[in-house]
Amino acid sequence: MSSTGELRHTALDALHRSLGATMTDFAGWDMPLRYGSERDEHNAVRTKAGLFDLSHMGEITVTGPQAAALLDYALVGNIGGVKPGRARYTMICRADGGILDDLIVYRLGETEYMVVANASNAQVVLDALAERSAGFDAEVRDDRDAYALIAVQGPQSPGILRSLTDADLDGLKYYAGLPGTVAGVPALIARTGYTGEDGFELFVKPEHAVELWQALTKAGEGAGLVPCGLSCRDTLRLEAGMPLYGHELSTSLTPFDAGLGRVVKFEKDGEFVGREALREAAARAEQNPPRVLVGLVAEGRRVPRAGYAVVAGGEVIGEVTSGAPSPTLGKPIAMAYVDAAHAAPGTPGVGVDIRGSHEPYEVVALPFYKRQK
Repeated sequence: MSSTGELRHTALDALHRSLGATMTDFAGWDMPLRYGSERDEHNAVRTKAGLFDLSHMGEITVTGPQAAALLDYALVGNIGGVKPGRARYTMICRADGGILDDLIVYRLGETEYMVVANASNAQVVLDALAERSAGFDAEVRDDRDAYALIAVQGPQSPGILRSLTDADLDGLKYYAGLPGTVAGVPALIARTGYTGEDGFELFVKPEHAVELWQALTKAGEGAGLVPCGLSCRDTLRLEAGMPLYGHELSTSLTPFDAGLGRVVKFEKDGEFVGREALREAAARAEQNPPRVLVGLVAEGRRVPRAGYAVVAGGEVIGEVTSGAPSPTLGKPIAMAYVDAAHAAPGTPGVGVDIRGSHEPYEVVALPFYKRQK
């Protein structure tokens, strides 16, 4: 939120309102929750294409001769090993190993990186990177106001984008980005997303956002493209088993507690913030497995919500972190951390305590949904 306590607005704010969007406060930004039916928006992304305004995400640029060394020290991943034009999913942790945020880092050039943080944590990440940059020949720059971010996601998205750019989309791998022009607008074109579908995220100057959104809308008319809000983005990422900070990830969990120990690269050179605590967390996880993040599928119709207890044999064995009706499965689903003894798919007798009633749930492996390649 701005220093005056007012909600921040993206460059597409007036356009969202003209489309009749239901707006909501999300991490201090006034964002579109839905335009019509969130189920229709969700299904459009799964079967055709959806258009999202993600301009609330936090872009932080790190440049200079020691930019890679700084990021290797500040983050848990091996960022120096990322080739120019590629991106990596990683995390920034506290000294005690707790997760401050999960991030995508793009290597834009030999000595230039863009760190994309979640909207709710952008300031925390910026402050941590600035603090950790002491002694490194590198600059940390707040570029949140320098970008608007528009995503086009879904099976029809490559065709829609191809009609507006001569960039080599076929050669653009998942978790890669290249500079190009889309509908005459200079953009960083990234093949990333948070929906479980193929898709692209387009970083552009805010003054070009409306023009690009309208061009994508026009190009997608025959392909079933619809504008999509944050509500369906949440059900899409839940079906795809993707963690959300504040739900599956938090400062009270290390990456090993979250089942994401693979993002921690102990083999990289030099010290990094949280290394010792994370080594201990890794050893603890070997000896005494922490609760495991699993999928739960309802046998009935009642929807589990974050914070609800997962139960078995009258005992609490875990906690729901995210839950919603799944348009794709046609049933309520949830992600939950449960005791390792109850984490195997098909474990009998597992339920969720929904307002005093123990509703039966099937334990399944994540993700709930995987797109056909």
